[in-house]
Amino acid sequence: MASEPLVELRNVSLAYGEGRERMVALGDATLSIEKGEFVAVVGPSGCGKSTLMKLVTGLLPPSTGTVLVHGREVTAPIPGVGMAFQNSTLMPWRTTRDNIMLPFEVVAPHKHRLRRHRAEYEAKAEALLASVGLAGFGDKYPWQLSGGMQQRCNVCRALIHEPEILMLDEPFGALDAFTREELWGVMQKLWLERRFTAVLVTHDLREAVYLADTVYVMSRRPGRIVKRRTIDLPRPRTLDTTFEPGFVEIVHELRERIQMEHA
Repeated sequence: MASEPLVELRNVSLAYGEGRERMVALGDATLSIEKGEFVAVVGPSGCGKSTLMKLVTGLLPPSTGTVLVHGREVTAPIPGVGMAFQNSTLMPWRTTRDNIMLPFEVVAPHKHRLRRHRAEYEAKAEALLASVGLAGFGDKYPWQLSGGMQQRCNVCRALIHEPEILMLDEPFGALDAFTREELWGVMQKLWLERRFTAVLVTHDLREAVYLADTVYVMSRRPGRIVKRRTIDLPRPRTLDTTFEPGFVEIVHELRERIQMEHA
């Protein structure tokens, strides 16, 4: 018997506004995400990729259709989610360590334990920093870090409380090509070690194919799921993998489907 998906969208639509001002951002989207799966969502600008993430996490209710997590309908923001965005949003007055530990201050049960067990939580933050190549940077402030280092911290903050689902909204989009590719390897390493469920929204098709088990292609607005592509390339993937014929072929296949939306 097949296991139940962790996340499921069934014919989900979302519209903003009323009457003549009404805009359909997402139309009749259906997809499923297995526990521990790394999913990427790609498509034209404005197609509703980020809207999809807000629906999955319960930050927005669907206009029609059903969003399910663990088989239960989502009617409010769900717990157990980590989020990382294109801008690191690190607080400039807090050290790297204290920025990363922020979820412990707001997420149960950690917020009730933090004061009495602070050394334990600080050690956890330092271990996570070390795992992304930032050992010894816990006392630095964001302005003392490069853009790539800030994004590593951003991802650490999203993962520190061990969320079941990690939502990644173009987390590497503002970085230069070399730093971005380096962070693909960091993200893959974290996922292989921790096996959280990840949903990545990106415009970078190479990034999607490098990181994901499954890539969903969305149409232009109103966004619909028009293609589901399983990425059956072996892991761990490397930058050399991105030049192999099988990888390049998948990228071209996805690009051609997106270009059809512009025709």
